[in-house]
Amino acid sequence: MIRLVSFKICPFVQRVTGLLEAKNIPYEIDYISLKDKPQWFLDLSPTGQVPMLITENGQPLFESDAIVEYIDDITPPLQDGLTPEDRALNRAWSYQASKHYLVQCSTMQSAARDTFETRNEKLKKAYARAEAQLREGPFFSGKTIGNVDIAWLPLLHRSALVEEHSGFDMLDGFPKVKAWQKAVLKTGLADRSVSPDFGPEFSGFYLNERTWLGRGAPEDEPVATIEAAASGGCCG
Repeated sequence: MIRLVSFKICPFVQRVTGLLEAKNIPYEIDYISLKDKPQWFLDLSPTGQVPMLITENGQPLFESDAIVEYIDDITPPLQDGLTPEDRALNRAWSYQASKHYLVQCSTMQSAARDTFETRNEKLKKAYARAEAQLREGPFFSGKTIGNVDIAWLPLLHRSALVEEHSGFDMLDGFPKVKAWQKAVLKTGLADRSVSPDFGPEFSGFYLNERTWLGRGAPEDEPVATIEAAASGGCCG
């Protein structure tokens, strides 16, 4: 069976688990601490980052893009009848998501409103591009969920958690993306692709009193009294 090494709140991992869940591929998962990485993991991983997938042949694979392509190579596609051009465009739109994972991470960690807004502008540009591309839906390419939807799942899922906790809608102004978010979350893939305690783990890291979102996104909070938010990566 495929084995995946994960950190619980890593969006790159959720992209991989989301695809495995969407394709109903059985897998085992090991959660590690990024502050105390086990030696067996460091011996296998050239980068010391998650996700790392260990194939049934015992071969460790790293980098989420490569892992996703491997999963697609050994399993039927989520969408039938894709041309080479379709697949290339799907990879490109998937990259538009994955290159913003860490942008979203740093944005959510912002201690002050002005820092948050500056960082959030980069996310807004990504959502604006998706807004212009989305058609009737409910998914990115129509009625069938595909790899692009899975790639955007971590961004859409985390935005929903932020709104639930703080009331701040990171997708405000993008009605098509908002409808897309609703359709993707309705599949249940968000919950199935994370650990049972993902919510508390996520909130403890991003939505605590040290972050502007964690304090409920107050618009009138004096910046001078705010301490810096905790630093640290979400994937190693």
